[in-house]
Amino acid sequence: MASLMENLISVLDKEYDVYLQLLELSKKKTAIIVDGSLEALTDITEQEQNKSSEIANLEKAREEVMKDICIVLNIQGDGLRLTELKDMLSSRPEEQAALAGSIDKLKTMAVQMKRVNEQNQMLLENALDMVNFDLSLIQAMRQAPETANYNKGAYSSGSIMGSANGMFDAKQ
Repeated sequence: MASLMENLISVLDKEYDVYLQLLELSKKKTAIIVDGSLEALTDITEQEQNKSSEIANLEKAREEVMKDICIVLNIQGDGLRLTELKDMLSSRPEEQAALAGSIDKLKTMAVQMKRVNEQNQMLLENALDMVNFDLSLIQAMRQAPETANYNKGAYSSGSIMGSANGMFDAKQ
């Protein structure tokens, strides 16, 4: 059982380390979103996906260790939660403290990840709103009514305000 606990704590600590790297990437992503660099955003998203794959592999390893612990403890059903296992280790205070420390670090990391991800989500939504506003403005400019400019023969020689030449006249 002691080696299983060491394996579990090792996996949890590795998971924490990868989450820490993912948090740093998410913080970098915040600056990239603010800068509006689509290329850098693509790169950082790819790095985040790689870290997510690492986390998924570590989760599988954690589940396997937890299954082994359940077999040793003769626990059936849906298995055992980390907090339940921590409570069961009251007769082994060192292992209990180590497991509690790993659990607390992961909980703290989850809160930080959630906060940064919510911030990034808000920034992305604002950026999308701004792009949609710009697109609507451009469409409205191109669909503007014809101006009332008449020549000597009383024929309209006006142009559409949002002409195909562009939105701004650099000569003015």
